[in-house]
Amino acid sequence: MASSLLLVIVLMLDLVAFGLAVAAEQRRASAKIGKDANSNFCVYDSDIATGMGVGSLLFLLASQLLIMFASRCMCCGRALRPGSSRACAIVLFITCWATFLVAEICLLAGSVRNAYHTKYRTYLSNNPPSCETLRKGIFGAGAAFIVFTGIVSELYYVSYSKANDGLLSNGGDAGIRMGTYN
Repeated sequence: MASSLLLVIVLMLDLVAFGLAVAAEQRRASAKIGKDANSNFCVYDSDIATGMGVGSLLFLLASQLLIMFASRCMCCGRALRPGSSRACAIVLFITCWATFLVAEICLLAGSVRNAYHTKYRTYLSNNPPSCETLRKGIFGAGAAFIVFTGIVSELYYVSYSKANDGLLSNGGDAGIRMGTYN
């Protein structure tokens, strides 16, 4: 039987991660060109989206680790009962890790790119500097994959729990018995 408490905790972690990713998308760094007496330079606004992206990444990581520890990552522990629940758990396990990796890559790349600011100035030139910022949608893609990861990981845990319930039968008398030596 799947633990309802674990499912609620994982849901809460995923919701916090989703909220932070959406907030990071809304608060991406933007830049304006500033002018000095002899030079042009980039002026960036607050850099809070980087922290939100990293926070979202950590909450999603905690959620994934909690599910994997609870299911013993499907590779440790006793074998699962054969059937459709085991097949479904295997497919969901692979899908869960794939969506998790895509979400983490989006959040990490968005956080790193958002923290990058150009530091150079253009002296005595009419060409303004290239004030590079994060493209729109990177944190949004991470947020979408957080939702996919949350749904798939909870379905994986429920399928794993169904396949893990009950005892494996050894098929009765399946081997040669050893007797006492006389």
